[in-house]
Amino acid sequence: MKNIAGKIFNNQSFAGLIFILPALLGTLIFIVLPVIASFCLSFTKWDLLNPIEFAGLENYRLLFREPLFYKILVNTVVFALGTSVLGVIIPLLLAAVLNTKIKGAEFFKTAYFLPFITPMIVIGVVWEWIFDPNIGLLNRVLQMNINWLYDTHWAMPALIIVTVWKLIGYNLVIFLSGFASIPENLFEAAKIDGANQVQTFLNVTIPMLSPTIFFVIIITAISSFQVFDLIYLMTQGGPLDSTNVLVYSIYKNAFEYFNIGKASAIAYVLFVIILVLTLTQWSLRKKLVLGENE
Repeated sequence: MKNIAGKIFNNQSFAGLIFILPALLGTLIFIVLPVIASFCLSFTKWDLLNPIEFAGLENYRLLFREPLFYKILVNTVVFALGTSVLGVIIPLLLAAVLNTKIKGAEFFKTAYFLPFITPMIVIGVVWEWIFDPNIGLLNRVLQMNINWLYDTHWAMPALIIVTVWKLIGYNLVIFLSGFASIPENLFEAAKIDGANQVQTFLNVTIPMLSPTIFFVIIITAISSFQVFDLIYLMTQGGPLDSTNVLVYSIYKNAFEYFNIGKASAIAYVLFVIILVLTLTQWSLRKKLVLGENE
């Protein structure tokens, strides 16, 4: 028995299992089980106080009949689209400039990355002051009088601006690592062929950087669909639900209205949207990413 026990405990596979067991248990308890429970709750009516009642597809049926849900869905798509486009293009252009080894490049890298590691509560407070219609810095600089966070037309663009500003540093670092993997001889060959900087960027940099761009687009789009903290801190979904998004709607239904079934149904609608988006982007990778069709 001692020999058998010794072989088991000396086995590398068993040792590896012991090391990953805490992570597996954490994933099971805090991710897998809640996901399953949430899916089951989406077919029920429950207010956290009374017994759970089975409701079938009633939560989904009521959800798709609610005009507010479609407004929230459009808000989420607009926010995700605006953030994904600007949050990819701006860091890409900045990375291209910084990759030219300009003077002070290290300072700019640090400056752009600082917002990403700044706590969201700090960002929310600072940008609320910047957007303040009376004493805000932005209106003073622009010499305009815009009610940024209190106008249904400007509140969403304001949130997109803040989100893109925070994301720039992270995406910039990823793009710079992608630039580092491009062989220098390609740029030298383009220069010998007479290509200018714009032609080199479009015909050499973009194709070689396409795997990195594809990755950044996916993670930026997914994170944009899951925005919550910024909405909670700056607008609370207002004014007039113009900045209300799916994750904030989940929060309100679950912890303000105590409608757990509806909140779970919205969560799974969001899951399906992100899944379809990711699968669509993944199916297009052979057309968008260099070398994927080989």
